[in-house]
Amino acid sequence: MKKIRGTKLRPRLSAFRSLKFIYAQAIDDEAGHTLASAFGQKPEKVGAEIAEKCLKNKIKKVVFDRAGYKYHGRVKALADGARDGGLEF
Repeated sequence: MKKIRGTKLRPRLSAFRSLKFIYAQAIDDEAGHTLASAFGQKPEKVGAEIAEKCLKNKIKKVVFDRAGYKYHGRVKALADGARDGGLEF
């Protein structure tokens, strides 16, 4: 299994879903810092919010880490919301 790593110029956009909420974090793995985070019940809004926070921190490109989840449903909605918000995967 290949590990996804993020850098300061292209951080890792990590997705986590629980039964009620979905979480997103932009992480610089080289420094071990979280650059932006968002969570909520509506994946599209969480995607748009993380995109807004990333763009405010001058981050436009990210690497999407779906954390082993299948790319459909809430994880896909999160990614679509982030793309619509202006992030590039």
